[in-house]
Amino acid sequence: MPKSLVDTIKSIQPLDKNALSLARARQETLTKPAGSLGKLEDLSIQIAGIQAKARPQVTRKAVVVMVADHGVVAEGTSAYPQEVTAQMVLNFVRGGAAITVICRQIGAKVVVVDIGIAGKTSAFMGIHHHKIAQGTRNMCSGPAMTLDEARQSIETGIAVVQSEINKGLDIVGTGEMGIGNTTASSAICAVMTGKSVVEVTGRGTGLSDEQLQRKIAAIEKALKVNNPTSDQPLEVLAKVGGFEIGGLAGVILGAAANRVPVMIDGFISGAAALIAVGLCPQVKDYLIAGHVSVEPGHKYLLDYLGLKPLLDLSMRLGEGTGAALAMALADAACRTLSEMATFTEAGVSDKE
Repeated sequence: MPKSLVDTIKSIQPLDKNALSLARARQETLTKPAGSLGKLEDLSIQIAGIQAKARPQVTRKAVVVMVADHGVVAEGTSAYPQEVTAQMVLNFVRGGAAITVICRQIGAKVVVVDIGIAGKTSAFMGIHHHKIAQGTRNMCSGPAMTLDEARQSIETGIAVVQSEINKGLDIVGTGEMGIGNTTASSAICAVMTGKSVVEVTGRGTGLSDEQLQRKIAAIEKALKVNNPTSDQPLEVLAKVGGFEIGGLAGVILGAAANRVPVMIDGFISGAAALIAVGLCPQVKDYLIAGHVSVEPGHKYLLDYLGLKPLLDLSMRLGEGTGAALAMALADAACRTLSEMATFTEAGVSDKE
């Protein structure tokens, strides 16, 4: 039986102190000046603590791409029509999307999940069918989903990542697709970080000045109508979130419960991380920020979570692309920790 949200949260433990200590000690004996690999050293030690292994590895990689639609697009908040969501799913499974290209390069599996696409996808081969509804409701008129639907979206993510872990998984990346999802993410970001809607809202898929103002107005209206509060993260998700955001929050929680590191992608993945950490603060230690997006809210939420991105490439595509690129760095970090020779092994003189 799939784990419930409550049981999953109860399963999340602190990082393994012994593995952290052993990894840190080994870094100091490797054939290099202490600290010379910079953030890669810190990353390898964190992953050691996550996996409870002094010599961690992240060779078995997967990016879970949650896909859903958003009722708020009725407010004119997106530059693209809603039909693009389902069309992009076909591009994913055919291998023609950026995330599939990058994952082929780094040797990662792409797991595409329909968790709430507006339209039929039952005939689509190569995707996981977990549709909760035909997209969320318009959050400007009331809650985007019920509390039960919000919980279901999270538990779907838990079940999806558990299935991949059962097959063998060392690290998971979070990816998404859904027209309108930067609007929902901006709403979540504003509530959870306390920043203003104007501060955290960007142009998404390329809005004009007029469209951006319409998007800001829609988010402000949704927050006024629903009145979400940061101390109730499940309600925040239900009131102004999206099915794919809830699904990714579940992926994060489920991975942490199994001591699997989570490479989070951009702004939408960051919004999911805000929900996951709101539900279980301990999960923050399992998160690695793959990159920082040009979406203005992403920097604010990373600062709020205390995460420093590995990459800054001015990206804003989503799909898990930044997470996938950063997985190559995580792999390198773990390999250097595990495979580099120590001064003694190499017969190299250490400090005088």
